[in-house]
Amino acid sequence: MRFAMLPTPWPEVVQGLEAAGHEHGPLDGAEFLVFHGGAEDFPELPASVKYVQMAFAGLDGLREAGLLSGDVRWANAAGLYADSVAEGTLGLMLGAAHMYKLVTARASWDVAETMQHESSFLYEDKTVMIVGAGGIGRRLIELLDPFGCHVIAVNRSGREVPGAQETYPIARLQEEPALWGRADFVVLLAPLTEETHDLVNAEVLEQMKPSAFLINAGRGPLVDTDALVSALRAKQIAGAGLDVTDPEPLPDNHPLWELDNCLITPHTTNTVPIMRRSLPALAVRNAALYEAGERMETECDPVAGY
Repeated sequence: MRFAMLPTPWPEVVQGLEAAGHEHGPLDGAEFLVFHGGAEDFPELPASVKYVQMAFAGLDGLREAGLLSGDVRWANAAGLYADSVAEGTLGLMLGAAHMYKLVTARASWDVAETMQHESSFLYEDKTVMIVGAGGIGRRLIELLDPFGCHVIAVNRSGREVPGAQETYPIARLQEEPALWGRADFVVLLAPLTEETHDLVNAEVLEQMKPSAFLINAGRGPLVDTDALVSALRAKQIAGAGLDVTDPEPLPDNHPLWELDNCLITPHTTNTVPIMRRSLPALAVRNAALYEAGERMETECDPVAGY
């Protein structure tokens, strides 16, 4: 099949698809598009394009811009970066709990006494709630296994998640908000939908333990940022580790940067070099499934956006 890659071709992806017998060229006449940009970069699709292969797991930017047309099929990269994002998420959990931001911000040995008494450790019978326990969540559960954590998995269906001691549908969090208060770590890995926008708000933060940490490696708008700032300032929760924020990029003068109990990475639990190395094999598999008339491995519902 003929394909285009925009906004710019990634040589690794082009070479991988060409090695599988596909032909790279301009968008006009292409049968599928491999895309790695934002909504502002997305082109008007010619009639020849039958499906779009996204380089990212999340399609929320295109959905919000009204670009997820049902006239073509869509495939994302769900689960493709599970190793990198799970490792980065674990790093945020450990960094927040061990108070690395505090000592970095203060640049002083004088914080040692505070860290001696307030640091938290995963191996000490901690309960971790993973909201959005898909491929990344399952990999994170594997990484958490040596720490002996009690894992509560939350997903859309409530279907049991391997390695988790408990699994609930996401609707259960609304029906039983006290569940938030059971977790020492609340880890957000969910897609951004109308249901999950501002999932963690002032009311949820009030339900959480004062000793709990909020970790967001999913999407920034899963969290009400103003409510989080207030909760962190008031020590309503112990701290936060954020790889994604709302707004994003986070402005240099945003109050989140100033908080000693908020560790931030700039959406780098997954990196472009990892995407460029990982995407070719998935793009080849999805192209083969499409040609065979089957559902693609990571095919998405354009209405739901995932």
